[in-house]
Amino acid sequence: MLAPRAPFRLRATSIIPGFGLAMGFTLLYLSVIVLIPLLALAVKSAGLGPAEFWRLVTDPRTLAAVRLSFGAAFLAATINAVFGLLLAWVLVRYQFPGRRLVDAFIDLPFALPTAVAGIALAALYAPNGWIGQLLAPLGLKVAYTPIGIIIALTFVSLPFVVRTVEPVLAEVDREREEAAATLGAGRFQTVTRVVLPTLMPALLTGYALALARAVGEYGSVIFIAGNIPYVSEIAPLLIVIRLEEFNYEAATAVAALMLVISFGMLLLINIIQAVSRRRFGHGA
Repeated sequence: MLAPRAPFRLRATSIIPGFGLAMGFTLLYLSVIVLIPLLALAVKSAGLGPAEFWRLVTDPRTLAAVRLSFGAAFLAATINAVFGLLLAWVLVRYQFPGRRLVDAFIDLPFALPTAVAGIALAALYAPNGWIGQLLAPLGLKVAYTPIGIIIALTFVSLPFVVRTVEPVLAEVDREREEAAATLGAGRFQTVTRVVLPTLMPALLTGYALALARAVGEYGSVIFIAGNIPYVSEIAPLLIVIRLEEFNYEAATAVAALMLVISFGMLLLINIIQAVSRRRFGHGA
């Protein structure tokens, strides 16, 4: 007597074909472009030894440069979080002459070489520049000061906030705003209690991208900063200076310090973003 045949079972298949090949290529690409360079930096930093590494990263000049880089980046990202949201609101909610031109100008920092942007900003805000000569009688100096660094970082990181918030704002259900208005909510209440909670995850994402872009900026800053040690010298410039001095240990230590601070900073922002997405998304 023949044994009963096992029931036929369909083989589980992936909805998207080629998952294994695509995942393998993704991991390889990510490793070559991101993980291996970061691992090499970590190994090089570990080779310095704890005492030598601590001595290099606590050097007063290093601390001043790192403090200026991250402080200016935080201020620039915060400014862009406010005015980038305002720009996105205007572009999505209003139709006006020249709207497409304004929309194109926002992407200009993406296409413009950073060195060109730095030269243009330095020319504008120099004491004899178009804007600088108007500020000079008021005792305000922008170029070759930390204020100039903040302006340069604000310029290069603005598109990240606008382009992140804009599509989310365009998808906001207008009926919820109308319902809030019919229930007696004022315009300010509608914006703060109905619209902003929906935009908060996207706004935090744009903030994180702008902050990351500003921390690593180099080309647009060096022309307007003045590059004075302890005053207007940013950490990326200090790394280049150490490399030009063939002081590879100091350059590696500064780079590793920036990597650790940047990673911790972005991790914190991602946690806040995840919490806000659960909170506001659930409320929606």
